[in-house]
Amino acid sequence: MKYTLAEDARPHAKLLLAATVISIVLWFIPYAEYLAYPFRLFVTLIHESGHALVAFVTGGSVQSLTIAADGSGLVYSSSSSLLGQIFTSSAGYVGTMVFGVFLLYLIRKNVSPNKILFGSGVFILVISLVFGLLSPIFNFLSLQVGFGSVAFTLVVALALTAALFALAKFANERTARWVTGFLAVQCLLNAISDLKTVFFINAPVVGADMQNDASNMANATGIPAFFWVILWIMISLGLLFIGFRMYTAVRSTSHDDTVFGENL
Repeated sequence: MKYTLAEDARPHAKLLLAATVISIVLWFIPYAEYLAYPFRLFVTLIHESGHALVAFVTGGSVQSLTIAADGSGLVYSSSSSLLGQIFTSSAGYVGTMVFGVFLLYLIRKNVSPNKILFGSGVFILVISLVFGLLSPIFNFLSLQVGFGSVAFTLVVALALTAALFALAKFANERTARWVTGFLAVQCLLNAISDLKTVFFINAPVVGADMQNDASNMANATGIPAFFWVILWIMISLGLLFIGFRMYTAVRSTSHDDTVFGENL
């Protein structure tokens, strides 16, 4: 089985490479984090949305979804089963990777990038209103976060939604496609980077005693947090590999190495 770069995927590959290089370069430029700050908040919202959605789908309840000014996020939820708790705790990093890969898939399928941006805005808005506003209101007596956190989350969500809607309406296709690719790369790279941090936090001997998704899994299952971090890294790298292959490659199975294009 042979994979090669599809001719029609070359523009997409260049887009992906440019977005990746720019994202990595920004990591090493002083104060560049201010430029990437809105994208960091976007990724955090996607991460926390994964927790909230899976908790809800598996029969649990969500008390609140909030993000903080430092780019961190928090979801308070309760699961009705051990399996639901496992899926919910895993849904942050894995869900962010899935979202990034899904954006790549939509670009590769030539879905209008303006529609993708609009759909992303709708997703952010609905998630934030349901879990960031309505859930805290309904769980007022048991609310474990301050109203300042709820207000900040809503302001950020509305700002991101407005930006995505504006890009969807006014950006030309080339610009919208680049922004979509950049958002996908941010989801993928930030998920990997965050997992690296969680890896060292939970590493034997040198790890720190800090609450995180992996420690929540350890408390729920009795299996060391380090195991869950390794598992999430393996799943994330697998998703990353699948996403990049799907985004750029076609499969050729003929004996004369003729390439047949597939819109994967």
